[in-house]
Amino acid sequence: MSQAQDIDIDDADGVIESVSGPVVVATDLGARMNDVVYVGDEGLMGEVIEIEGNLTTIQVYEETSAVSPGEPVLNTGEPLSVDLGPGMLDTIYDGVQRPLDVLEEQMGAFLDRGVDAPGIDLEKEWEFTPEVAVGDELEAGDVVGTVPETESIDHKVMVPPDFAGGEVESVEEGSFTVTEAVVTLDSGEEITMRQEWPVRKSRPTVDKQTPTTPLVSGQRILDGLFPLAKGGTAAIPGPFGSGKTVTQQSLAKFADADIVVYIGCGERGNEMTEVIEDFPELPDPQTGNPLMSRTCLIANTSNMPVAARESCVYTGITIAEHYRDMGYDVALMADSTSRWAEAMREISSRLEEMPGEEGYPAYLAARLSGFYERAGYFENMNGTEGSISVIGAVSPPGGDFSEPVTQNTLRIVKTFWALDADLAERRHFPAINWNESYSLYREQLDPWFVDNIDDDWADTRQWAVDTLDEEGELQEIVQLVGKDALPEDQQLTLEVARYLREAWLQQNAFHDEDRYCPPEKTFLMLTAIKTFNDEGFEALDAGVPVPEITSVEAAPKLNRMGTASDYEEYIADLKEELTAQLRDLY
Repeated sequence: MSQAQDIDIDDADGVIESVSGPVVVATDLGARMNDVVYVGDEGLMGEVIEIEGNLTTIQVYEETSAVSPGEPVLNTGEPLSVDLGPGMLDTIYDGVQRPLDVLEEQMGAFLDRGVDAPGIDLEKEWEFTPEVAVGDELEAGDVVGTVPETESIDHKVMVPPDFAGGEVESVEEGSFTVTEAVVTLDSGEEITMRQEWPVRKSRPTVDKQTPTTPLVSGQRILDGLFPLAKGGTAAIPGPFGSGKTVTQQSLAKFADADIVVYIGCGERGNEMTEVIEDFPELPDPQTGNPLMSRTCLIANTSNMPVAARESCVYTGITIAEHYRDMGYDVALMADSTSRWAEAMREISSRLEEMPGEEGYPAYLAARLSGFYERAGYFENMNGTEGSISVIGAVSPPGGDFSEPVTQNTLRIVKTFWALDADLAERRHFPAINWNESYSLYREQLDPWFVDNIDDDWADTRQWAVDTLDEEGELQEIVQLVGKDALPEDQQLTLEVARYLREAWLQQNAFHDEDRYCPPEKTFLMLTAIKTFNDEGFEALDAGVPVPEITSVEAAPKLNRMGTASDYEEYIADLKEELTAQLRDLY
């Protein structure tokens, strides 16, 4: 329940029996599983997670210090839900959808316990334009009108999925609050701009389809080698300092999604501060409007209560599903799912449940799969198509990919971007290890790249993959006998692979031209390196020594392709220069 409650705690339904951190046990509560309750004299929000006889176990979303046995507990009888409606974009929430800017206005920088506020502004008026007329037949999920939510996004007002539908009896146009009826059906049901939905329950759809369109990220290593589909799932595991958060922020800024939901789940406060300060200042590369006008942030930092961290991913995915139902493509960033799993582990230990591997609960895999499976490309109830792409960061201790969260995530997701601390130390960014990463979407996305970029996309990419694989094998030999001991063709392969790594896979996030690379540029850059490869091997076959091939004047220009302002002209000229200079050698 994200709407503010007027609670008379004297009307309590139960009494606290024991308190153990965020876990509280109450008696005589008479609640159901997942009911929201208010705990103690201060009315702290919590959720029922276990019922055994007369004992009800509650996880509390706030700090429970000074809460004592004997204090009252009030049951709302409703599950943890979020408010859905215009006003969610350009907003920063905590893990249970309390708007932090509203709470800051009331209390300042430090929030009091037991406070609440609606997830969306109940007093603000929005300009509603109807898309239905009196006499129209409506079903659950149908769009009844639109509201200009931000400069970038029109919010579509829909019949709630749990309404039976019916014939339109009256429809209004003009300015309304989210609680005022804009459409009335002959069944007596009133449709407002606000919906409530339980966070642990998926919103219904007609069909889940196979995704065939890539989520273009603007990162060459991702779009070129390990693409993610719209409606796909991806994991970014990596040790501390390898660039998980920066990679996710780049995706949030540049990916071609209509809506971005960014969940800071248990991250350090300084990282979330950077997001909160940067995003409002950033222009949207797609529209030129502020990036926040299509972004919803959920900030649940490491010093916030652990139970709220457990719920924040569900809050985020439910908001994402609401925009998906409107026909939008949504990108959801969860940073990080390891902190979410740690919250589950702490609550599980408080409940004295039988621990699984490394102390995580036995249901860890089920919770992870339940979250990632809410991603997908869907046909909605109103006939539109929308997608949710979920990108989850994983923070394995010490960079150990064999730990339970990483391994269970790998069984679920179809794209794996493995970050490498060694690459980060060498200042190679994005520090994604091309030998350990993979994408199972590659083949089903190739037709899109062939149709929209170039007929040779798949073949050229495969050449790059083969060259990098060969370099990995040769490097092991080089460490034993040295580069000069290799045959000349292998020496040239190493030089080509170096340009693939330094000129193509590396990307400068601080350069205006290089921080975002469209797929067309990604492909042209790769063709330039392949030109150097093809012409270089022609020269080698003609008897030209490798040092002469690698020292042609045009070759170092490959490293400047990413920062070239007019990349099409630059790369076309460079390919001509490489061809001419290498052919002049024989």
